[in-house]
Amino acid sequence: MSLLTHLLACLFGMGSWVSINGLWVELPLIVPQIPEGWYLPSYLSVLIQMANVGPLFVTLMHRFRPGALNEAAVIYVIISLGTVASFLLAFFWKETVVVAGAPRSVALLVLTFFLAAVDCTSSVTFLPFMMRLKPQFLTTYYIGEGVSGLLPALVALIQGVGVVHCTNSTQSFNDSYNSSKTTDLQAQYQPANFSVEVFFFVLSAMMLVCLVAFLLLNYHPAVAREHHNGRYTNGVKEKSHKNRKQIEQKPMMDPYRPENQKQRSSFGTGAYSWMEVFYIFVILAWANALTNVVLPSVQSYSCMPYGNNPYHLSATMAAVSNPLACFIAMFLPIRSLLLMGALTAIGSGVGAYIMGMAVLSPCPLLVNDTSGGVIIVLAWVIFVLTLSYVKVIIGVILRDEGHSALVWCGAVVQLGSLLGAVTMFPLVSVYSYFSSGDPCNTKCP
Repeated sequence: MSLLTHLLACLFGMGSWVSINGLWVELPLIVPQIPEGWYLPSYLSVLIQMANVGPLFVTLMHRFRPGALNEAAVIYVIISLGTVASFLLAFFWKETVVVAGAPRSVALLVLTFFLAAVDCTSSVTFLPFMMRLKPQFLTTYYIGEGVSGLLPALVALIQGVGVVHCTNSTQSFNDSYNSSKTTDLQAQYQPANFSVEVFFFVLSAMMLVCLVAFLLLNYHPAVAREHHNGRYTNGVKEKSHKNRKQIEQKPMMDPYRPENQKQRSSFGTGAYSWMEVFYIFVILAWANALTNVVLPSVQSYSCMPYGNNPYHLSATMAAVSNPLACFIAMFLPIRSLLLMGALTAIGSGVGAYIMGMAVLSPCPLLVNDTSGGVIIVLAWVIFVLTLSYVKVIIGVILRDEGHSALVWCGAVVQLGSLLGAVTMFPLVSVYSYFSSGDPCNTKCP
């Protein structure tokens, strides 16, 4: 029966970011058919950050009206909203409305805002809900969260998004003295195996699966046996102030720390000093800024100069590395703050290499050598693997500190992503600091 609960926790986690991840991987097919063109990714970045009003509301409610917000009800609403919005996108993503004399994809942008609000709010509602279950299911939830990036990528791979073939193109030049012909390679994007509409129906089905999983997590009798001491009723902490205080202070018997350990701060169980809490949250914000926004925004710049295959391989392997890191954390949940810092340093160092290659695009290091493509793929795998492991371990640590700690965990995740977006948006979209490489004609000295 615990296997069923693990599966449901994974499917529940899958719904956290599957909608927005799916929208990103579908951009190569959407962009040519809408008036915004390649300005759409910039608009999406702004919309996603505007959608942080959702987690801000939940965090403020938790801070000033603790226990007043029914988490289960909020989760039902946001998953249902995500399912409906994904379904409606299949019908209205190409529809335009004339605004200020120019056609605009108003329906696409509005529905995208709703999807972003759903996914952003999941950070501060899904994680705290997992307090209802035993600690081992949190890691399974993180595996599902990683799958939310992997599944849309695999569907897009089957669909054939962004598949490029290089074909010979001969051009003739005539003037009064002579004539000449030049042969060049031209990138031709292959037609998709199925339409954008079908892809959005698949996304809607994924959100529906998440909704069913959440229903079963709440009401299936086998899952009820996996609840942790029955401390929450439908996602709401018990009404007694005394009980609530006790729940926040002693959320579980933790085998990783002494039973009668002296409290070092008023945060959670008091197992960590305020300096350590600050250290954990800074690493959490940093890791999410890098993995959610900063490096993904330059992935094409860092990989495309090496060719189409390294680009697609790095994107796919990075998507696989996230759930793989969560799977490793399930069996090796090492909570050492020193190891956390070391892994963050390694991931950041590899991320600096990736950023350096993006800055050097379209002529990064080893661009004409096979080893260059191999190195950039390995760099993406190591980068995602190390920082994803760090994020899971921080989630495990904060889960033991109580319900409030997980709410703040989700808030800091969104804060890190926001800071990353504010940093990268002007560099990529306003100042055009990065130059893309041609997958067929990268010519470098």
